[in-house]
Amino acid sequence: MGKDLKGRELGIGLTQRKDGVYQARYCDRWGKRKTIYGKNLRELRKQLADAISGNENFASIKEEVTLDKWFDRWMEVYKEKSIRPNTKREYTHIYNKNISPYIGGRKINSLVKSDIQQLIDRASDDNYAYERQNKIKVILRDMLQRAVEDNLIINNPVSGIKLRADKEIKAKSLTIGEQNVFFDYCRNTFYDNLFHVAVNTGLRPGELFALQVSDIDLEDGYIDVNKTLVYQKYLTDEHKEFHVEPPKTKHSYRRVPINSTCRIYLERQMELKKVVSGKRPKQQNEYLFVTKFNTPLNSVIYSDAIKAVIRQINLTRPFDEQFEIFSGHTFRHTFATRCFENGVDAKVVQSYLGHASLKMTMDLYTHVTDDKSAMDIEKIVLQRKNQVIEFKAKMA
Repeated sequence: MGKDLKGRELGIGLTQRKDGVYQARYCDRWGKRKTIYGKNLRELRKQLADAISGNENFASIKEEVTLDKWFDRWMEVYKEKSIRPNTKREYTHIYNKNISPYIGGRKINSLVKSDIQQLIDRASDDNYAYERQNKIKVILRDMLQRAVEDNLIINNPVSGIKLRADKEIKAKSLTIGEQNVFFDYCRNTFYDNLFHVAVNTGLRPGELFALQVSDIDLEDGYIDVNKTLVYQKYLTDEHKEFHVEPPKTKHSYRRVPINSTCRIYLERQMELKKVVSGKRPKQQNEYLFVTKFNTPLNSVIYSDAIKAVIRQINLTRPFDEQFEIFSGHTFRHTFATRCFENGVDAKVVQSYLGHASLKMTMDLYTHVTDDKSAMDIEKIVLQRKNQVIEFKAKMA
């Protein structure tokens, strides 16, 4: 029991200092001692009662918060209005697949670093690669950081967690020889125009699928990249549907120049689109690249079209020299590789690709720039040798 300056009892935790100010001490929700001050004893007692009551209410509420409940709250408050539907679908899928079955029923204030590391290790044991492990970590880190900000937990247990897989940085691209072979075999196929535009612009598959004639300025020579087309089942969909979304990031809004080869195939596709649209009056849309039935493209159709060409290539090759199957994204990487090989500045390549940072571009294509540096050094050596030969010839 504390006392005032006259020796009267004030109650537990209450005392009066020599300057006449009253002080009240209590332990907060984390067990740390706190002190509040006031000249009015009645008001100070009220503040102390409110603080103690708040701690008690917080403790009872905190015990009710499971990770599953917090995921719903986190998604509703922090993510619902700030992420695209496709991203929401991805987050929910990963949470339900890789997180909830193992720690979803745990109270968030009971989770420790070893719980999260064990979760990552389990994903690694289940053969999930770097990208999935990283997504698990990203989701939990943001969820629990918000819980820290809401004073539901003291520390974020995701800090310092190690992924159990190495990130594959090198981007798959076609060599010049592979590129020539592929385009020899795809000549005059239905998707020939699509493949040529892809490899000459570096557009992402979804950006190609969303491309409309109104996005193309042949006079000034550029493509205005302002949307992407995805084929997904969002949480509010009954089945997979086409959705037009903004580009991947704000940096993905860009203008990509049209070279002379790209112009030829864009013009050809515009004519092909008119033919296909005329044959399918009930399947009208504004997309430039479509199927033979004038329906929008998706990644599966795109991949199957590439595989069809590769199958034709491999029919003429022995088993040990088969042409490797690649994805539609490889055309994007091939475009960037050709840019670097021909000395295009990295900052310019970044702008063509719509990367958020120069580091991202350089991380993906370090192997290309390293190879080019080695070739450039050899050119210098060769140039020096030629100069010596010419000098000796003159002196002879």
